[in-house]
Amino acid sequence: MLLEDLTSEWGSPHPRRALADGRLDELHPLSELPHPIVAKAVDSFGSITAQDNYVGPIASATQLRLLEIKNSQWRGGVWQDPTSGVCWLIVAGLAKGNHQDRDDFYKTIERENDAGDLSQWLPTDEDTRLLKQETAARLRTEWELEVQRLVLSALREIHAGGAHRIKIDHPVPGNGTFAHVDLTVATVRDDGYEADEIELEITPTDRFAGSALLWQLTIRVLISIDPPEQGWDRFGNTYSNIGEPGAWQARVDELGEFVAAGDLSVSEPGSTSHYTHRQHLAGKTINGAAVRALCGSYFVPTQDHESMPACPTCAERLAELPE
Repeated sequence: MLLEDLTSEWGSPHPRRALADGRLDELHPLSELPHPIVAKAVDSFGSITAQDNYVGPIASATQLRLLEIKNSQWRGGVWQDPTSGVCWLIVAGLAKGNHQDRDDFYKTIERENDAGDLSQWLPTDEDTRLLKQETAARLRTEWELEVQRLVLSALREIHAGGAHRIKIDHPVPGNGTFAHVDLTVATVRDDGYEADEIELEITPTDRFAGSALLWQLTIRVLISIDPPEQGWDRFGNTYSNIGEPGAWQARVDELGEFVAAGDLSVSEPGSTSHYTHRQHLAGKTINGAAVRALCGSYFVPTQDHESMPACPTCAERLAELPE
């Protein structure tokens, strides 16, 4: 019912077509569709049931308890799963003809209620899968935003020199500490050489030492401090970089804007192509894992290397290899 209403009544061409074709993954997350009744449902129901804001039960839905929400002429029916407590917007439509029109929201519910079983409107296995997918994506985004915020706080403290340890919790609440990030900034002011050197070490807790999230954390920290991540030197779980004097103070100002806006700092693509071992390169590209180049840089092979100039250090070391 909801799919039919959203497809026929609203939407820019792309989301409406994706809805009609059942390509729901393209609309991920569904709760963020820019539709008035979807937005109303999101605003009306939260984690605290006592604070839910709705009109009341829809009287004509006797087979299934539906909670009514309104936004202008739009009406929606929300069903709360008694097992999980999740609230689902399962029916939507327009109030028409002073509730006398056949296509009126209330008339439609009454007709469907009297003619059949409203359980056909309940979430399917596919709906549940999408919900789990969206929940995982939301948790990871919130986690990365928190990591970015913690990095900003550390940089504010030590941008002119010093050390700071960041405790990173696991993105799933209740799973405890995921890793520690140790940041050190050294200001070098020698004759002929002035720089602000930064080093970070990422140490996962024993429980999560082999977690696939470790690389995601690494990339988020590196991007937060100085994108592109290819510009960092790596030795084991230790990464280092060199900035001009005052570089990390300038990054504090830039990163602060991202944090204030609730946006994630974006990665910058590398400017050169690197040489690396062919073994497993295709798999690394598909899986989004990092490989080590001859110059020592670690990077995820996602760019079109043929369109970029070769890394001079890689080319030099390649030429030194025996034929």
